[in-house]
Amino acid sequence: MADETMTQGAEPQAAESMEDYKKELESSFRKLSEGDIITGTVIAVTEEDVTLDLRYYAPGIIKAEEISSEPGFHLMESVHVGDVLEATIIRMDDGNGNLLLSRKEANDILAWDKLNQYLEEETNLTVRVKGIVPSGVIAYLEGIRGFIPASHLSLDYVEDCNPWLGKDVEVRVITVDKSKKKLVLSAKVIAREKAEEEHNHKISMLVPGTVVEGTVESLKPYGAFINLGDGLSGLVHISQICTKRIKTPKEVLEVGQSVKAKILNTNDNKISLSMRVLEEEMTDTKAKEIEEMTEYVQTESISTNLGSLLANIKLN
Repeated sequence: MADETMTQGAEPQAAESMEDYKKELESSFRKLSEGDIITGTVIAVTEEDVTLDLRYYAPGIIKAEEISSEPGFHLMESVHVGDVLEATIIRMDDGNGNLLLSRKEANDILAWDKLNQYLEEETNLTVRVKGIVPSGVIAYLEGIRGFIPASHLSLDYVEDCNPWLGKDVEVRVITVDKSKKKLVLSAKVIAREKAEEEHNHKISMLVPGTVVEGTVESLKPYGAFINLGDGLSGLVHISQICTKRIKTPKEVLEVGQSVKAKILNTNDNKISLSMRVLEEEMTDTKAKEIEEMTEYVQTESISTNLGSLLANIKLN
């Protein structure tokens, strides 16, 4: 009974093994031709070549010169056992019974599809600057030579690109043209997004109703922009500059003037300010102080008069 149970339990395993063997057998005898792009797993790496397991009756060999066109590419550093590579069959027999492959040829076909995908998905990627040209730098992505214009290396103006040589840069693909073999990358678009996120975070920390101090940085027909420091600026609309009606902000303000204003709101990550509110509050405060002072004086006057009156009364 026990033997029967063991036999029954072993049947699925045997069937599974036969199925795997069948797949391996079919794979090893599949028809391949020169020019086909195939995928294999790296099983050996030397300074001269890479050996791939293709699940075929013969392994694939990629010579070092057929791995990459990237300057400074180091085979032993860049390719490791277990890596999965795509390559083009350039010869069915290299003379030793192996398939001779080229990763460069396959990459020329497949890389542009990946680059277009990076472009569509706005993927952030890290590349290393490998060369300097008069108007920018060169970096390789998916084995394709890419150009980063000097104007797209940073948010700041870049006059000398040499300090960038050998540095890793986070970039995004902005132009892909396979027909012209044109690939353009940009670090600036990522830097701009990060700066905008940081800027918006600073604005989100501001509390409406807070009084701030700043400097008039520019005057427009519709209002004045106030530099609040830390990279922040707010707008005082012409209607919020003062209590009296003015035709232009220049009537009461000048660039460089220090002013105080109250934060009205930070809607849409824009800082709206009011100087008028502070002026009205100051006016109300002064009016209240005058009223309180008047009441005090009147009280004191009544008290003094009553004291004088009582003082003149003679009691026997």
